[in-house]
Amino acid sequence: MTGPNAAGKGEVSAYLRTKGFVVHSLSDIVREDASAMGLPPEREHLIKVGTMLREHGGLGVLAERLMPRLGSRDVVDSIRNPAEVATLRKAPGFLLLGVDAPAELRFARSRLRARPGDPESFAEFAVRELQENSTNPAGQQLRATFELADRVLDNDGDLEALRLKVDALLDSLSAR
Repeated sequence: MTGPNAAGKGEVSAYLRTKGFVVHSLSDIVREDASAMGLPPEREHLIKVGTMLREHGGLGVLAERLMPRLGSRDVVDSIRNPAEVATLRKAPGFLLLGVDAPAELRFARSRLRARPGDPESFAEFAVRELQENSTNPAGQQLRATFELADRVLDNDGDLEALRLKVDALLDSLSAR
């Protein structure tokens, strides 16, 4: 799963967990390394650590480190680089799901969830979006990654509407 900050990827993952999927996140691998370095789990630190890991371990390193953990009904959240998609496409049945929502709605959602390091203003939110769309091949490239999506869910409504869209997707994939 890929998409911009606060688009609803976590909500989709949580709902898929209730449907029997095992959920993994590439961000968890970054958080593990950031913690080992003594860094707090704030977004700006995670972006830097993820870039550093890709620079030193190869662009697909996060996905490569996750692959041994995957089974047959898994969700991988927080895919942020096209090379991660290329690596994960080696897994049988891989499908990249993009989750998106308008920027203003995503900013409002980020304010409600109040994670450490979330932007305080829409201007700061917009700057963070630029950081997540780096031209550095080892950086986050959310837009380029999103463009690789096999399917897209527009999360422009409430949680129930999103769940209905996930159910429709599962029905279309005969994966329920």
